[in-house]
This record gives sequence, C-alpha cells and structure tokens, in this order.
Amino acid sequence: MSSQQHIAKILGVAEMKSFGKPDEVREFPNGMLELIKIGGLTIGRATFQPGWKWSTSLQPLVKTESCQAPHFQYHIAGVLWVITDNGEEFECHPGEVLLLPPGHDAWVVGNEPVVVIDFQGMLEYAVPK
Repeated sequence: MSSQQHIAKILGVAEMKSFGKPDEVREFPNGMLELIKIGGLTIGRATFQPGWKWSTSLQPLVKTESCQAPHFQYHIAGVLWVITDNGEEFECHPGEVLLLPPGHDAWVVGNEPVVVIDFQGMLEYAVPK
C-alpha cells in the first residue's frame, strides 16, 4: 500500500474524539498522559506539573538512560526545557512545535504546568518495562 493509499484509508471515515473522554489515561509522578485513538492513530495530551523531570519521574518506570520516544509535539502551556543525548538544548514555549528524536531528557521550567499534544511517540510512553 502506498503512503497516499494509507492516508486515503485513514481519512475515509470521519471521526471526532475529545481529550475530555480519553481512551486511556496513564499517571506517573508529577504528570499524566491522556490518549485518544482516532483514524488508526494514537494522539496524546501530556500534562507535566512543576517539578516534573523525565529522568526522575519516568526513568525509574521505563528503565532507559534517556527518553527513547520520538516526539512531534505542539506546546499549549508552560515552558519545557529539553536536552538531547548529544547535547542540543531547547526551551519550548506555548505555540511552538517540537520534532524530537529518541534520546533526551526534559523538565518543567517555572511554576506553570506544561501541556503538550503529541502526534507521535506516546503509544509506548510511560509504559513500565
């Protein structure tokens, strides 16, 4: 099946879902992930509270040295600091879009919760290993 045929198949049926009624909720220290499944895809809304840091909140759960989930995120609220395994650093603000490969740490900056919509990488996020 070509990528165009795959997209046509996904878009063949109209669907609407709401994060107000997620299909799944995963909670972890200082945060939570709400997942909706739509059009054969899984999209996540993550909320990270002040004090959340991947390496302290999720690393003990998933048991990898750094976050191995790829992300394609739209930032709704709060400020998130990201550092990749190769030393690149980003400060992400509301209204920005981040494309991030596996191999990074991240944490909330300041006293406002961070809220992101992630179109990739949340299917296995925060799943204990």
